[in-house]
Amino acid sequence: MADHQRIHPVQDVEAVLPQAPEAPLVPRGASKSDRGDPRGTEMETGQYYPPFQGRSIPVMHSTPPKKRSCLRKCLCWTICLLLLQVIVVALTGGIIYLVFRPKLPKYSVSELQITQFNLNDDQSLYATFDVSITAQNPNKKIGIYYEGGSRISVWYTSTKLCEGGLPKFYQGHRNTTELLIPLTGQTQNASGLLTTLQQQQQQTGNVPITIRVRQPVRIKLGSFKLPKIKFVVRCRLLVDSLSENNDIRIQSSSCKFRLRL
Repeated sequence: MADHQRIHPVQDVEAVLPQAPEAPLVPRGASKSDRGDPRGTEMETGQYYPPFQGRSIPVMHSTPPKKRSCLRKCLCWTICLLLLQVIVVALTGGIIYLVFRPKLPKYSVSELQITQFNLNDDQSLYATFDVSITAQNPNKKIGIYYEGGSRISVWYTSTKLCEGGLPKFYQGHRNTTELLIPLTGQTQNASGLLTTLQQQQQQTGNVPITIRVRQPVRIKLGSFKLPKIKFVVRCRLLVDSLSENNDIRIQSSSCKFRLRL
């Protein structure tokens, strides 16, 4: 008996292979972020975009500190140091005031004599004054050293008539000192100046003059001497006349005092 031919069924290759889904993985109308779904994105038009391969995530770098921060720190430190110095100076001044009770010295012109005040043939004016100045130191614990290099001058308006200097001396606590200071000077082309003086004296009965003093001094606080400073004194006087060999009467006098470092 002949063997029957066996027929084995052959599988369909296309049936074995998985079929691609016809329906979209993401329903239509749904929005999906391309970063949130690694499988890709389907747009509303129905087209499917495969995911990007090797996508890199951006790295956010912190911004470097600005140079202004260093400048602000320097300014802050500088301001703090200045404020500290101001506080230290204020505290020191307060302590000195409480301990020594400083008071400003007082100055006045007590007498004025003219020994020479005449116009020469060359139209120059020679003037010689003797000025008596009273200096008062009202402080109990503060002394004043009057140093060399002082200048005292007599002015009529903007013209300097004569000048001189104060002697060196020490003025102790609560001391009053009388100083007689000789002053000399020469003014060129002074014929018009002398005429103006005579006219003002006849019209007003007085002549305004100014005495300026620049005196370097050192203040003594107890046993400690401070650095050298300058006293600046300006006295405005009204005198009855300016003439040679005549007792000058001072009608009014006012002096202002200030310090200059």
